[in-house]
Amino acid sequence: MACAAERPNIVLIMADDLGFSDLGCYGSEIETPNLDGLAAKGLRFSQFYNTAKCHSSRVCLLTGLYCDQAGSGSLSRGSTIAEVMSKAGYSTQMVGKWHLSKQPTDFGFDRYWGHLSGATNFFTGDNSFRLNGVDWKVPATLNGKPFYTTNAIMDYGLDFLDEATRKEDPFLLYVAFNAPHYPLHAPEEDVKKYDGRYDSGWDKMRIERYKRQLKSGLIPTKYKLSLRPDHVPSWKSLSATEKQWESDRMEVFAAMVDVLDRNVGRLVSYLKEKNLLEDTLILFCSDNGACPFERTRGREYKPWDPKSYWTYDASWAHVGNTPFRLYKQNQHEGGISSPLIVHWPEGLKTKPGAITRQPGHLIDFMATFVDLGKAKYPKQVGERKIDPLQGKSLGPIFAGKMREPHETLYFHFGTDRALRQGDWKLSSAKLGRWELFNVDEDRTETNDLSSEHPERVTAMSKEWFRVAEQVDRLKGKQLAPVGDALKKLNFRKSSSSSKPKKRKPKK
Repeated sequence: MACAAERPNIVLIMADDLGFSDLGCYGSEIETPNLDGLAAKGLRFSQFYNTAKCHSSRVCLLTGLYCDQAGSGSLSRGSTIAEVMSKAGYSTQMVGKWHLSKQPTDFGFDRYWGHLSGATNFFTGDNSFRLNGVDWKVPATLNGKPFYTTNAIMDYGLDFLDEATRKEDPFLLYVAFNAPHYPLHAPEEDVKKYDGRYDSGWDKMRIERYKRQLKSGLIPTKYKLSLRPDHVPSWKSLSATEKQWESDRMEVFAAMVDVLDRNVGRLVSYLKEKNLLEDTLILFCSDNGACPFERTRGREYKPWDPKSYWTYDASWAHVGNTPFRLYKQNQHEGGISSPLIVHWPEGLKTKPGAITRQPGHLIDFMATFVDLGKAKYPKQVGERKIDPLQGKSLGPIFAGKMREPHETLYFHFGTDRALRQGDWKLSSAKLGRWELFNVDEDRTETNDLSSEHPERVTAMSKEWFRVAEQVDRLKGKQLAPVGDALKKLNFRKSSSSSKPKKRKPKK
């Protein structure tokens, strides 16, 4: 039986394309009782950051470095949490989405089941599934149930824990759910549970989420709800057919989150049964904000049919990222803000249900695990020369203290950029001009102060380019200057070329 004693077992869970407000405890109407329960007894972060993209967030989570600093998907300058913690005596397991080069078993994980691809059919999978480095063919059923990736991830996660808990050593389990990333696939009964829940539309749903966030204290009242952007139409402007389609696809997204939460519940129940819950540090986060990409095909099929490939677009993503602006890929708060739930009965010294406003970032996980697991961060792993650790331990926050904050947090994906220093944040979308915000007063980025503080814009821009070139190793076009004007952004396009079948009127 694994015994944490002074060193906790660690379970790190990452959801995929889950927006800041997509859990009940972060303002959502989606039913997530298991995650809400962990939050009620644990700690929530209101200012935790990812990188706004699947691939780069996984690099940061695994290495404690910025994405290109670590060598991007090759991890050529980074050591993984598995490599570091295994040297400290932890057994290391991973289940779910990899989305980097090679395989998890090439980077220190003792056990792995999942898919190497960035997205997969939730019912039939793809040819990238692996079990401990070996090709794994997706079956029609698994453990007596129709195959569904989210369930299978936890099936194997619990199998690996059965093996790990036979030993005295502590364990590290990394659970990388592919849900609720598109395609929007969910079992029929789970989708029907949400039938009609979204018929009131995104404008009303977003206001309701914002009100719940204010009531719970997750965000302060001084943060205004950011406005619906021009590229998102008002709900009332849609035709009845359009409203039905939009409502339908959000129902599927909600069902996917619901199933994910149910599988977190399976994990919590397992740890309770094994008397391991008290000594296990559970962390739950997301890789980026809600996704605006319209890539629907097979719209004529139901979302529990493997032939379907539904997505949603910026309209519901704007709800997912309530109260913030923009989306997955963008370095504005809507793209980079993640829930972070921390549950650790033996180690947390904060009050149950507490909310911290201290900023954190995915790069902090490595430093945290090294700190709590009494591990040593390496300078060399095999032929890889490892960059100095970028992150800082979250341990002081878990202990109820103020930690020394990051002097600078750097953000980059594609042509989207940001830099945060204290209460100031500099952002650029698609190489549009820099915008400057005081995030202590205006974290929803509604009041651009760049014209009032040009000297700060200049200084922070210079620092962004310094980190980008000298630390993150960006080159060429990635270092192009920003423009003189904001870029017009448009994330919506029609999916009506694939006509949906008519649905029976709701009773």
